[in-house]
Amino acid sequence: MKRKIVKINEEKCNGCGLCVSACHEGALQMIDGKARLVSESYCDGLGDCLPECPTGAITIEEREAAPYDEEAVKKHINENKAQTETDPLACSCPGSHAKRLIKKQPASSPVISAENLQSELVQWPCQIKLVPVNAPYLDEAHLLIAADCTAFAYADIHRKFMRNKITLIGCPKLDDIDYSEKLTAILKQHQVKSITVLRMEVPCCGGIVGAVKNALMNSGKMIPWNVVTISTEGKIIKE
Repeated sequence: MKRKIVKINEEKCNGCGLCVSACHEGALQMIDGKARLVSESYCDGLGDCLPECPTGAITIEEREAAPYDEEAVKKHINENKAQTETDPLACSCPGSHAKRLIKKQPASSPVISAENLQSELVQWPCQIKLVPVNAPYLDEAHLLIAADCTAFAYADIHRKFMRNKITLIGCPKLDDIDYSEKLTAILKQHQVKSITVLRMEVPCCGGIVGAVKNALMNSGKMIPWNVVTISTEGKIIKE
């Protein structure tokens, strides 16, 4: 049948995920960092997602499409709800969607002030356990894998370490997961160019170094990597 249905321009989509949250029928999902229509039968064609899109990537077109199926939508929503209850990361929360962050050119002034300081984080999310293994920003990336305390101990972490790198952070003492499994999958799936490990001098930070070392061995790839150690006083003590 011919009816109105959403159309997504993937080139314009910036992966913000706002349209996914606005779609009450669950017709849209984030896949590989882009919003996609997962089923024509879930889309009612009313366009609640349109005003939420900041880039104008979504339009309504009239074309041949499967009819809207209200019963299928109810079943789909209930399944998603059940999955979210068992796996919180499976929800469509925009805060967990992989995306590149648009950065402004650094200020030309040599004087560092509150006005010309800017974040060097170029992607989201940055927590190791939240980063999707298939995130496109991991391709050809220089990785900074940092213990999360380093950001508070070392004042110049953005300019010195994060600039021009994909930043992944975590704490092996607090996160009850094996980082090496996730990092191995990332290294196997992407052509990572280099890895910098940023750790604190405290013993528990050895876990993040061990995870990277195991991931390199398990992936079978020879990737340049180095470890930088930060003291609890915020000084570089080993580089």
